[in-house]
Amino acid sequence: MAVIGVLASGKGSNLQALIEAVTSGMVSARIGVVISDHPTAGALSIACASAIPHYCIEEPRRRTFLLPDIEKQYIERLREHRVEILCLAGFMRILKEDLLSAFSGKILNIHPSLLPSFPGLEAWRQAIEHGVKFSGCTVHLVDGKGIDTGRILLQAPVPVLPEDSPEILHRRIQKKEHTLYPLALKLFLAESSLLAGGEKK
Repeated sequence: MAVIGVLASGKGSNLQALIEAVTSGMVSARIGVVISDHPTAGALSIACASAIPHYCIEEPRRRTFLLPDIEKQYIERLREHRVEILCLAGFMRILKEDLLSAFSGKILNIHPSLLPSFPGLEAWRQAIEHGVKFSGCTVHLVDGKGIDTGRILLQAPVPVLPEDSPEILHRRIQKKEHTLYPLALKLFLAESSLLAGGEKK
């Protein structure tokens, strides 16, 4: 059974969705550890309530990325808990070389748009500002080549209604994320298992 590590910066609603998918047996995996860069992140409380080991490793400076020494601390914790696949669930930092190398091809991220449209921050607001009729969410692999780049695993559309504010659209996209992320993880695990089986032959 694969061991999943989750990095989260915020409330942890996608973490909760992953926990429920694992608990129900929909996803055949175990969440081994949750790490946040914010000590008050709701994700840490969710992990605690589910008896999942959890840590806060802060980046004290206001940066969009983790410095190498901080990244090494993340890697040490993840390896300590034998993590094989890394899921980013609202983790608001750009991963750099060390983490990307440690989990090459095995880092999943959920983004609130239909990539490649509207990468980066507040994608739901970008959708409203551009007047699109549909937005959505995407689960993709993190490749380190750009912001929200990497192979797309799964996408789901969400309509943009005339009366939508950015906040209302964001909530609707998040609701869709909570079903898409577990499904994408399930499919990714199945794909990885098939590839591993092929390599053994």
